[in-house]
Amino acid sequence: MNPAMPLPGALADIWVYLAATPLLGLTLTLLVYHGAFLLYQRTAFNPLANPVALSVLVLASVLWATGTPYATYFEGAQFVHFLLGPATVALAIPLFEQLARLKRLWLPIAGAMVVGTLAATTTAIGVGWALGASKATLASLAPKSVTSPVAMGIAEKIGGIPSLTAVLVVATGILGAASARFLFDALRIKDPVVRGFALGTAAHGIGTARAFQVSEEMGAFAGLAMGLSALFSAVALPLVAGLLLRWV
Repeated sequence: MNPAMPLPGALADIWVYLAATPLLGLTLTLLVYHGAFLLYQRTAFNPLANPVALSVLVLASVLWATGTPYATYFEGAQFVHFLLGPATVALAIPLFEQLARLKRLWLPIAGAMVVGTLAATTTAIGVGWALGASKATLASLAPKSVTSPVAMGIAEKIGGIPSLTAVLVVATGILGAASARFLFDALRIKDPVVRGFALGTAAHGIGTARAFQVSEEMGAFAGLAMGLSALFSAVALPLVAGLLLRWV
């Protein structure tokens, strides 16, 4: 191990021992997130104290300070990653409870999903192009508002860098979850359905988690938006982004 910062002898020996077991990544992830969530609670769930953002900063700092390769960390953290699938499927439960309302709102929901998804893509490419980003970077930016597995697949298909897209997706989710309440209040948007659907469309899973902390109704429609935008993006974004990238 070649740590970026020297550790005391006994602590370094303990860390080397723990780093050899997959449980290190899992334990570290759970402890850091638990601490970040406690801080989040102490701030009365202030979106600026988003536990995901805090956890990323702390975990990245620990890995850098100890010189621990990400692959070593992920050997244990992959168990949390695996649970993303069942957690996403479980979003169908609160959505089912909103089924009657969903049937009445299917047309505006479909329209909002299409417009929101395309707006996120076009603005990302437009801003990146205005700032002089390369085509590979623009292609990586295009699916930034889509949930990570789908976004990375889209980026790879249109000539982007999947690892860069993953970072941009997380950053987008954190920024969306942190700023949504202030933006909705400024625009005087009060309906939890509208707030939830917009948050899920723009900020995918992290935004959906934030929506559930506000209310189950808001979370249900955020989860719906996340799923629908992922399906629509998988089909439409390679075509739309491909056309836009030819013009820039």
